Amino acid sequence: MQMIRIISVNTSEQKGTVKRPVDKIELTHKGVKNDAHAGHWNRQVSLLGMESFAKFEMEAGRKVTPGEFAENITTTGMNLWTTHALDRFTTGDIELEVTQIGKECHGTGCAIFKEVGNCVMPKEGIFCRVLGTGNLMGGMELEYHPKIYRLMVITLSDRASAGEYEDKSGPRIRELLELHFSGLNIQYSIFNILIPDDPHKLEELLYQAKEELVDVVLTTGGTGIGPRDFTPDVVKPFLDKEIPGIMEMIRMKYGMEKPAALLSRSVAGVMGKSLVFTLPGSIRGVNEYMTEISKSLMHMIHMLHGLDVH
Repeated sequence: MQMIRIISVNTSEQKGTVKRPVDKIELTHKGVKNDAHAGHWNRQVSLLGMESFAKFEMEAGRKVTPGEFAENITTTGMNLWTTHALDRFTTGDIELEVTQIGKECHGTGCAIFKEVGNCVMPKEGIFCRVLGTGNLMGGMELEYHPKIYRLMVITLSDRASAGEYEDKSGPRIRELLELHFSGLNIQYSIFNILIPDDPHKLEELLYQAKEELVDVVLTTGGTGIGPRDFTPDVVKPFLDKEIPGIMEMIRMKYGMEKPAALLSRSVAGVMGKSLVFTLPGSIRGVNEYMTEISKSLMHMIHMLHGLDVH
């Protein structure tokens, strides 16, 4: 369990100005009550750590007081810029969800820049939205909860499930997911499941994934035109929104050299709070599809949670 301590809470009546310490702040579903940055958007509450103050003070040769960088909450105990979107901070009923790391700096056009001489918020400050309300004051502690992404990989194969040959495509997806999320320093858990080509078993797993808020579901196998290829047909009714572009691009890109790739009926889409992708059952197909899906996977997840993170 990692905790951060609140050094100061700060507010301002206008944007682009330094904030002044106050005894306490009231967090509502719009942000900090009576603060200029409150509203129905993702940057409701800003946090900055004393760890960032220390670096600036060494460079600037002067002390900085809480609120000078326009942060609502000044903390100590961790490097806040190492957090990720969708991580959370909690205490009691209060819950803050990280929505953005840093922001665009307006340079000399910003009142903060003019008054302080520089700004660390663009790189090291974080922004949150309020999920749980309440009052905060200096001296209180917040518990840090990193987002743990839950990933379900489903292999559909009569022969592999019967032990006639080894499932290689499911483990390959797992390997590529591990490389992707580890490279981003993001926590995750992966569930590999092997089932026969049985539409009812696949339906059960999709219901489970939706109910348990699994972040990403990837299936492998059953995307062709054979008599036992039904995966896209089972998945489509579960989707609230399809994402056709990514699968169309993959088919066209790899189908230019290998026309058989054009026979894949793979689909992608949104199922509740889950992203679902149906991949072919071959190692080559998995490699091709995962290469393209990985490029925008985190952006898709953020969009699904209402974040505009670039």
